[in-house]
Parts: sequence; C-alpha cells; structure tokens
Amino acid sequence: MFGSVGCVFSGLSRRFTTAAVSLNSDAINLLHHVRLLCSLGHLQEALKLFYSITPPPPLVHSHHTYAALFHACARRSSLPQGQALHRHMLLHNPNPDFDLFLINHIVNMYSKCGSLDYARQLFDEMPERNIVSWTALVSGYAQHGRPDGCFKVFKEMFVWHRPTEFAFASVISACGGDGDCGRQVHTLALKTAFDSCVFVGNALIMMYCRSYGGADEAWSVYESMEFRNLVSWNSMIAGFQVCGYGNRALELFSQMHFSGVRFDRATLVSILSCLCEMGDGLEYCFRLQCVIIKTGFISEIEVATAMVKAYSSLGGEVSDCYKIFLELDDRQDVISWTGIIAAYAERDPEEAILLFRQFLRECLAPDRHMFSIVLKACAGLATERHALAVQSHVLKVGFEDDTVLANALIHACSRCGSIALSKQAFDTMISRDTVSWNSMLKAYAMHGQGKEALQLFSQMDVQPDGATFVTLLSACSHAGMVEEGTKIFETMSNNHNIVPQLDHYACMADILGRAGRISEAKELIDKMPMEPDSVVWSALLGGCRKHGETKLAKLAAAKLKELDPNNSLGYVLMSNIFSTDGRFSEARLIRKEMEGKTVRKEPGLSWIEIGNHVHEFASGGQQRPEREAIFSELEKLVRRLKDFGYVPQISLALHDIEDEQKEEQLYYHSEKLALVFALMNLGNRCYSGNIIKIMKNIRICVDCHNFMKLVSELVDMEIVVRDSNRFHHFKAKVCSCNDYW
Repeated sequence: MFGSVGCVFSGLSRRFTTAAVSLNSDAINLLHHVRLLCSLGHLQEALKLFYSITPPPPLVHSHHTYAALFHACARRSSLPQGQALHRHMLLHNPNPDFDLFLINHIVNMYSKCGSLDYARQLFDEMPERNIVSWTALVSGYAQHGRPDGCFKVFKEMFVWHRPTEFAFASVISACGGDGDCGRQVHTLALKTAFDSCVFVGNALIMMYCRSYGGADEAWSVYESMEFRNLVSWNSMIAGFQVCGYGNRALELFSQMHFSGVRFDRATLVSILSCLCEMGDGLEYCFRLQCVIIKTGFISEIEVATAMVKAYSSLGGEVSDCYKIFLELDDRQDVISWTGIIAAYAERDPEEAILLFRQFLRECLAPDRHMFSIVLKACAGLATERHALAVQSHVLKVGFEDDTVLANALIHACSRCGSIALSKQAFDTMISRDTVSWNSMLKAYAMHGQGKEALQLFSQMDVQPDGATFVTLLSACSHAGMVEEGTKIFETMSNNHNIVPQLDHYACMADILGRAGRISEAKELIDKMPMEPDSVVWSALLGGCRKHGETKLAKLAAAKLKELDPNNSLGYVLMSNIFSTDGRFSEARLIRKEMEGKTVRKEPGLSWIEIGNHVHEFASGGQQRPEREAIFSELEKLVRRLKDFGYVPQISLALHDIEDEQKEEQLYYHSEKLALVFALMNLGNRCYSGNIIKIMKNIRICVDCHNFMKLVSELVDMEIVVRDSNRFHHFKAKVCSCNDYW
C-alpha cells in the first residue's frame, strides 16, 4: 500500500537518542496544540495545523503527536486521513527507529478503520510486540465482524501474553449469537479470573442474549457481577428486550430508577423498544414520557424517535407523535423524519406523503429506509400516482437497483390497483430475493389471478418460504382453484421442507369453505397438529355464512368469541346469517350481546381520490357537505339501473323492516356514495384513463357488487374496488372475481 512495510521498521537496532536536533519553542507549542485538538475530537483542524508546521518535526520530537493523531483517526474511523498521515510520516522520516508505542497506534488505527489485512501485515513484521499490540488486532477483528481472525489472533496471543479484559470482551462479542463458542470463552474467563471484570461481564450478557434462549444465562452473569456500571444495566435491559422479555426489562428499569442509578438515552431507547412489543404498554408509555420530559431526554433525537415509534405501535394518537417530533426544534434528522412518517403511514397515508414532501422541501436527503416507508404509505392510497412520484425520486438519487425498494414498489402498485405496474417493476429487477417473488405472487393473489400466480411460482429461482405458500394458497382461494390449492398444501412439506403453520391451515380452511366444502374444512381443522387460532375459525365462519351452514357457524362463532372476545366478526357474521334466514329475533339477540360486551363493529368506510385530496365516505353519507347532492344523483342512477335490470338484494338488509326501507338502507352503502361522487367529478380525477378506483375497509356486499357491475356497463368505465380481502375489477357487467369472493 505504501511501499515496503519493512521500511517502517528500518534501523531496528537504534532507539531515539538525545543527539537529535532540538525544536524551538514555537514548534513545541504547535505540537502541544495539535494534541489538544485531538483530545477535543477536532481531527480535521489538528491535521491541518500539523501539516502546516515547517519544517516537519523529526519523529524523535513528534512521535507522541503522531500517536495522538493516529488515535483520533481510529476513534473517527477515518481511514483516508490515517493513510495520508502514515504516508506523511514515512515521507519525512524515511529511516525511522522502531517505536513500539507509535507502531501500536498505527496498527490500532488500521484495525479500527477496517483495514485488517494491512494491520495484520504490519503486526507480523513487528520485531517486538506487547499486550497492547495483540489487543488492538483482536478488537479490530471483533469490531468488523471477522470472528475467525479474532479467534486465531486470540489463540496465538496465549503463547506470549495473558489476555487483558478488553481482549476477552472483544472475543466474546465476536461470538455473536454462537452460544457454544461463547460458553467456551466464558469457561476460559472463569479459569483466568477475568469473569469478575465488568467489561467481560457486560460482553457475556450481550453474547448470551443474542444466542437462542440465553436470557437466563445472561441474568446469571449479571447477578454474579460484583461491580456493575451503567453499561451492565443497559446490556441486561437490552438483552431482555432482544429476547422478548419486555416485562423483565421494565422490572429491571424500575429497580434501576428507584436505586438511584442514573440512566442514559440507551436505557430509554431499549425500554421504549420493549413497549412497542407489549399490547398493554400504552399506559406505561405515558408514565415514561413524564420521566423523559423531567430528565430532559425529550430533546435527544434517538429518544424522541423511539417514543414516536412506541406511541404509534401501541395505537396512540398520531397527533401526540407529531407533538413529540416537534419537540426536537429543527434538529430533526432523517431518522426522526422516517419515524414520524412511519407513524402516519399506517393510519393516515395522505398525511405521510405530505410530511415526505415537507422533508424534501427542507433539502434533506432521504435514505433507503425512508423511501421504503413512504412507498408503504403509498400502498394505503387509492391510486398509484404517488408511488410513481416516489419512484422518480428513488431513480434520481441512484437507488434504482435496490431490491428492498423494488419490492416495496411492487407492493404499492398492486395495492393501488395496478397489477401491470407491479409486473413491470418485477420484470425490470436486476436481482430478486424471496420477498420479491412473494410480493409479485401476493399481487396476483389480491387481484384474483390464481393461474398467473401458479405460473410465476413455477419460474421461482430462489428458495420459497412459509410466506410464499400463504400467498399461493390465498391466490387459489380467491380464484376458486380448490384442487390446485389442496395439492400445494399437501406437497409443501415433502417437496419444499416447509411444515404447514396456522396461516396455511387458515388459507386451506378458507379454500374449502368458500367452495362449500364446509365439512371438509371442519375435518381439516379437527386434524390440525396445533390449536386453531381465531383466523382459522373466522375462515370457517366465512364459509358457513356464504353457504348458510348455521350449525357449524354457531360453533365457529363461539370459538372465535372465545379466542378473540373483542373482535366483532363472530357477532356480525352470525347476525348476518340469522337475518338472511329471516330469523330477526335471533339476530337482535346477537346485537344485544355485542352491546352488553361493549364490542364495537367496525363502520363501513370507503375512500376515493379526487384532485389532490382523498375523500372519505361512511354509510349514510354522514358528515359530507355534498350529502344531498350525492343522494339526488344516486337516486337518479338507481332509477336508470332498475331499467337496466338492477334488483336490490333486500335479503341482505339486516333489520326486520319494510322492503322499501331495506332498499334505501342498501342504497347508502359507502362504496355507492363514493362511486356517485366520482361520477359527479369525472373532470377532477387525479388519474388518467377510463377508470374509477375506490378503497373500502370491509368486504363488499353482494348488492354493492351487483350494483358496480351494472354501473360499469352503464357508464362504460372500469371500476376498481379494493375491499378488505381483495380487488374487484368491474367492466362491462363482469367482475374479475367471477362472482367468487
């Protein structure tokens, strides 16, 4: 790299002598100032000042300054600056005497900066080494994920020196999640009495927590430590979080707090991460926020971002998340922006897009993770134009070959109703992983293109996983491909070594239930090797509702209410079954039971994008300023459709009321109102083409399905409806689902 490495060590028999040329006081002061700048972390200023000293001071007077500069380069991982400094030293000191202190700093710099091969080359040519030399190389290999090199040097070290606690800590951290390897090093630490050192104990805690099921072993190490520092507490709390023991992490944090041990931002980030995984953590999050505000950590970017994520994950108000974000007072970075956009992406994707635009206006540079979050938000909107706009930014910054972003684009376009754009994104990918194939398979499944999904699967050139078969079975379910789905389910274990899990059984129950093979679905559930969950029973209940199988429906609904008592699905579907059967008194009892248990049914909502705004509609058109105008246009449309053959499915109205009232009840479903509003604003749509796109949060009913088919013929347009299960493409009185949904 810099010529012969050996030139660094020429003149080995010599040592620095007092006969060297002395420096004047100005040069001595400048060297002192360089070392001071290094200690303050001002590397660039230190290097600039050092290079300005003329003539360059000989090594006999400047070796401590060189060491300080190499050390600063190592701390900053500034390899280019370290290499330039090394060249400068060799240029102005062509025949340097060997100085173990200085060479150790050079080896350490190359090790910490990741140039491990060159560090090892320097190390091997050293005529003399001490414990610092060995430890620098061991820690470098550990820090840069080279466990084989780390263990090799550590083993060689034993021949010459007794390792330090820092060497032990480094080699333990290199074990990662390899518990067996870590236990061997732990045994060696016990034999050499290094287990009592706090650095070794901290490393052991994290090593055990990263290995499978090692939380108890980590806790044993923690309890046996005679002395603990803040890193010890943080390591154990973070370890519990990694292992999924959030409650134990919270207990330890409480103990830490009440013991008077001062926590730091790392402690709080770990605790907030624990709360994200706890369903009942919102109340604790409120209390923790008070502590964070009181201690001033609310102004720390990492803490505020972690709190935003916690509130969002736990179902807190996104407006509260935004208030926390604003507490950063113009110190927001790309990570904090990504956090707040992610909070809005799930529940208010339109606002997430607006925040992304604000981010760009502030001239900040988005990274890959932010782009993936924004594309996820685009997937929650009705049209693909936002996803395509984000993709143009992706191309501008040079991320066009990023597999993760391409996968997100496939998902976003398919969720926005454009299977063609999803396929285009998939076909142009340079490299595809399993997620890429799964995303495209899921796109076909959502749009009811089961044959295309199976054909694509036959071309899959990477190893499928469990999610692959969930998408395949879902595709078969939506397309009514019962035999194909059954074959996939029966062969996935033998042909691909993937054992069916709950999701696969739920899909299979759905396939059989939709096809009317209710008894076979029930038989499959009875033979499951694990207890069926609420998803499996809801799949069976859906099949029973479609085919009027009341007896098994009661069983499935009872199981569903037992496993998920706050889920309204069991109550609603049973009420629907009774109402369709004309058993209104039993339907009323179901609704009273819901009210008594304070179970709330999710209201039917639909969304449509007009101009630059997303418009929301609820059944009955409540809170719409254009309500009367929409109703007027809807009545005109219904009259035209009746001449066209439309007959309202009044058997679907769920109350014991007059037929005329039942018709009116059906007319004002949210998707019908959204459709009429779109027809009233054809000139203001934000997308081109002869198409209307509507989103709906629950399954489309039979009457609305028939309504959409007839309207598509009447107005000669394609109508795309995305409901909670799939896409429906209505065109010329035909739906892409072939009336099988």
